[in-house]
Amino acid sequence: MNAVADDLLRLVWLIPVLPLLAVVVTAARVLLGRAQGDAAEGPTARLLSLAAFGSLALLLAIDALALQQGVPGHRVLGVWFATDEWQASFSFLLDALSLPVATLAAAIGWLVVRFSAGYLHREAGFHRFFMVLGFFLSGLQLVLLAGNGVLAFVGWEMCGVASFLLIGYAWQRPVAIGNALYAFVVNRTGDAGLLFALGLSAAWVGSFEWPALAGAELTLVEARVLLLGFVVAALVKSAQLPFTPWIARALEGPTPSSAIFYGALLVHAGVYLLLRIEPLLAQVPDLMLALVVAGAATAAYAWLCGLVQTDVKSALIFATVFQVGLMFVEIGLGWSTAATVHLVLHAAWRTWHFLLAPSWLAVTRERPAPPPAWLARSQTLYTAALQRFWLDRLAQVLFVQPTESFARDLRRFEEGFVDRALGEPGRGRAVQPERPLVCADGLPGTALAAVAGVLQRVENRLLLRGRGGAAERLLVRAGDWLQTLEGLLEQPRYLMMAVMATFVVIL
Repeated sequence: MNAVADDLLRLVWLIPVLPLLAVVVTAARVLLGRAQGDAAEGPTARLLSLAAFGSLALLLAIDALALQQGVPGHRVLGVWFATDEWQASFSFLLDALSLPVATLAAAIGWLVVRFSAGYLHREAGFHRFFMVLGFFLSGLQLVLLAGNGVLAFVGWEMCGVASFLLIGYAWQRPVAIGNALYAFVVNRTGDAGLLFALGLSAAWVGSFEWPALAGAELTLVEARVLLLGFVVAALVKSAQLPFTPWIARALEGPTPSSAIFYGALLVHAGVYLLLRIEPLLAQVPDLMLALVVAGAATAAYAWLCGLVQTDVKSALIFATVFQVGLMFVEIGLGWSTAATVHLVLHAAWRTWHFLLAPSWLAVTRERPAPPPAWLARSQTLYTAALQRFWLDRLAQVLFVQPTESFARDLRRFEEGFVDRALGEPGRGRAVQPERPLVCADGLPGTALAAVAGVLQRVENRLLLRGRGGAAERLLVRAGDWLQTLEGLLEQPRYLMMAVMATFVVIL
């Protein structure tokens, strides 16, 4: 590999960093008051568009290099943190899986940025949308290009935060905030699974790097337990049963975010994660079978629910879940190449569908198709499909309501104990009626006021009683003692004894 190619590969870190730089610059413009009015929209959109195009151009250059000289493979740029047993590095894995998917993601991201500039014109949250979108594009490239699980987890969380913020884009509406909270809480289950798997990777494999995990020599039980965390993370992020209901609520965000998050890219993150660990997954046949069952069940669920939808975006999201369920079936059957091709084609196709959704009725000029006759004749099945098999309510009871109850309990604990124990600024009470200006609140404030009162009394008793007080008498007596000691030390015999004692100590 020549020097030019090596220099190009050293710049791979710019792919996720460029959108992040656009976010920082836009945030600075907003804070400085430079992003106001219609004229400020153009610079914000062009800045993120330029950053997204820069990431795409860099990826295309690496793709051309890979076609000429072969895929670069695992590239370690530095060490992030380490212990005696393992280390987390800044590494990137540029192989036949990551490069095509990352290039497609960069192209879709750039197109969505260009589309959003006109779609969100004069929206109150225009600049906020582009900052969150840039944050998402950066996190997504980390997920796709990271050479280890820790760096991928950073991108995973960045995508989750961006998803939460864009679902709640219309934060003035309680429904939007409720749906954002719903999706956020459910997705934390997948994050817990991913953290669990990474912790076991550190303990049993001694590394977070994807090549090390793929080639790890583990017992069947160890591999099954470790992979269980990755599988749970993939099921949640790709909205597979039993975690499917959150993705329909995620459509609350603007259409461009629905396209790039749930129609094209983020919904496939779970599929990509399983493809990344496929060599290790192939060692556990029962988990492969579980993926087939989960994917087939999700596909059937999405198919039935999609038949009774009456709005375009809901129909599209269930069609998306159906296709992703088929990808899980393909991975479970060991058809990883078919799943990769399916992912790429479906992401590109579904992006076009979602971006066209606002104009769909104008384009087709037709009413939604009625449900098929066989489904309409079965009242039970039709009602179940219309209610989405009540999984939404089940997830509300199992995930969201316990979280809200826990939050309310914490609020009561904080108000009833923590605030009273520590005190709150501006809510102090007078310690003594005769001194209304001395106020305190909470245990620290009350204790400090008590100490101050004791010191005040000591000062009043010893120092502020005027001439002839106790303090003066003590000082006079101490002065007499010191004067007597000085007189003794001035006599020759005591002075010589002091000098001799000094020499004895020194020698």
